[in-house]
Amino acid sequence: MQQVELKLKQASAVLGVPQKDLQNFVQGRVLKPRRRLGLYYFDTNVLLQAKVAIYLKASLGASTRYLSKFAEAVAGLPGFETGTPDFVCVKSSRGQAEPPIEIRIPLGALAQELRQRLPLAAAARDLPRGRKRPGWKRDFLAAVREAAGDLEGVSEKQLADTIRTYRRERGKPGLTVVAEAAKASA
Repeated sequence: MQQVELKLKQASAVLGVPQKDLQNFVQGRVLKPRRRLGLYYFDTNVLLQAKVAIYLKASLGASTRYLSKFAEAVAGLPGFETGTPDFVCVKSSRGQAEPPIEIRIPLGALAQELRQRLPLAAAARDLPRGRKRPGWKRDFLAAVREAAGDLEGVSEKQLADTIRTYRRERGKPGLTVVAEAAKASA
């Protein structure tokens, strides 16, 4: 996997998670990215650790304490950075009397997905606040012209109808579930 160094916004775009979730992983010490001048920088190793932590959180709903232990244990494996092993088994036990719990993590698939999503980092460039970078207006106009090319052949009426339909569907309430107490029958 190519070596990269991404800021929080770029890393969240590559991982496909909100920035706040990634920031919570860093604050909970699940992930330990390099810090320089008050900014966190995520390299490929930390990105893969984050991918594993996100997978475990989605699959198991594990707490931050367990996620940090799992991420640390998996990151210590040889060949982890390259995603060489297809599957990783993590065994955890609470005590001597209980049998260990085995968790299989598809590391190869997670690494492949991460490789495919790395180009998304360029789309989420982290610009400084305040003064815009030189050439921002030219780039903005080029993006608008490109989008206008995609809309070629679409009439204003079709565009207005599509927007109206979307807004109408968006406003409909979803399914509502209400629990009621039932009397016990004898």
